[in-house]
Amino acid sequence: MSVVVDFETDGFALIESVVDPEELKALAPVMLREGAVGGSRCLLERPEIAALAVSLKTHHVLQSLIPKDHVAVQCTYFEKSSDRNWLVALHQDLSIPVARRVDAPRLRGWSEKEGRLFVQPPREVLEQLIAVRLHVDACGADDGPLRVVPGSHRLGLLTPEVAAAVRADRGESTCAASAGDALVMRPLALHASSKAIGTSRRRVLHFVFGPRRLPLGLDWAVANARSQAMA
Repeated sequence: MSVVVDFETDGFALIESVVDPEELKALAPVMLREGAVGGSRCLLERPEIAALAVSLKTHHVLQSLIPKDHVAVQCTYFEKSSDRNWLVALHQDLSIPVARRVDAPRLRGWSEKEGRLFVQPPREVLEQLIAVRLHVDACGADDGPLRVVPGSHRLGLLTPEVAAAVRADRGESTCAASAGDALVMRPLALHASSKAIGTSRRRVLHFVFGPRRLPLGLDWAVANARSQAMA
């Protein structure tokens, strides 16, 4: 099957050698400064990261998975190692960063993280989002790789009980990757990760791409989301 078919069927696809690992190493000072170690959600405001988002969208394979009118709306930095270890339980990514609060019945789960406002929008918004997890380092079985439940992105918003049953029925795929690889996924795909049991470092830049305009009076938190050049 083609990458596009795999992606639409499974809700995720690994694309190899998207970015030169040496180029990613050069971004280390950008990722690490201003308290970014371990999980900053605000990296897209930095010019080097914004430029990388444009590069990802125009990549010859990724451009077949990211709609042409989508824009980069968030970049989160994750780091996992023997010194900074954590796990993530089975879940779906349901929140998006927005510029201001809007009073609408279909919006729920308002929260504030790192001084930014997040909300859980309706399913039809979440189904349009594309996440690109760019691996700064190699991520093997001992490094706490992401595990994704194939096809679960088609099932809507799931309760924890239903999510567990879906995983038991469908199983999960472990997404090992080399430095410079990109795991493209639908945020509604059920996913989890275990603690690392090795001694290496697993760093990921997690980009989210979404439609230029949002419904219900919402605007993206990123100031230049509407003015990003269409690639």
